[in-house]
Amino acid sequence: MFHQVSDWDRAYSNASHIHRSDQWPQAWVGPAQALRDDLTAKGRAELDQPYGPGPRQRYDLFMPEGEPRGLFVFVHGGYWHSLDRSYWSHLAAGPVAHGYVVAVPGYTLCPEVRIRDIGVEIAAAVDAAAGRIAGPVVLAGHSAGGHLVARIAAQGSALSGATRARLSAVIPISGLSDLRPFLRLRMNDTLRLDTEETLSESPALLAPPEGLRVFCWVGGSERAEFLRQNRLLADIWTGLGAKVAIWEEPDRHHFDICDGLIDPDHPIHQVYAGRPTRG
Repeated sequence: MFHQVSDWDRAYSNASHIHRSDQWPQAWVGPAQALRDDLTAKGRAELDQPYGPGPRQRYDLFMPEGEPRGLFVFVHGGYWHSLDRSYWSHLAAGPVAHGYVVAVPGYTLCPEVRIRDIGVEIAAAVDAAAGRIAGPVVLAGHSAGGHLVARIAAQGSALSGATRARLSAVIPISGLSDLRPFLRLRMNDTLRLDTEETLSESPALLAPPEGLRVFCWVGGSERAEFLRQNRLLADIWTGLGAKVAIWEEPDRHHFDICDGLIDPDHPIHQVYAGRPTRG
């Protein structure tokens, strides 16, 4: 079907497209707090770990039972200007069950900083967590977080060479791979993107490391622009030598697509962990 956008603000407005969207993000608060409380009580959580001097430059660590298999990082969304890491703790449940330490970093929001600055912060957070946890590193992020993990995985980011060499998989979830459309959005009054920054910070316009495993995951019921952005990264990075798979998961929208991370039996975990390890 021919896809033409006449209202760019509406094309990237998720709440207006989802039934009973007013329940989010509040619906995430309880489950996120419950996981933090549970793992803290078991001595398997380290909260509010600093990776920089800023008040939002902190990450939470959630530990598995036994020896860790590696590090799984989840970067939250919110269009680079809203929300914080506390809403997403429950998404650690699946990777933790598979034996991974999960790091959930926060970051300074626009307009206090620019999107390129957030990428530098996330790279620092991943380096800090990777410096503590041995083994392969998996990067996952939702929406703006999907953009950020793809951006720091791409060549020319602030991610250290030592951490980059350990990247096992990158999972952009409903990721934003081309920032140029945001120049047309009213949201850009907050983001302050200019043409130069859209070119330097769009993963689809940058090269991935050769052979990088990338899994582009999006809800089948999402807005057409998110489906297009997901396919765009998959198509371009495939042509540039990455090992890319793409999945438009049926009956999932922008606010519930990440729920698969909670369930250790969800197929998404096979991307980085293989078959379920729990009994």
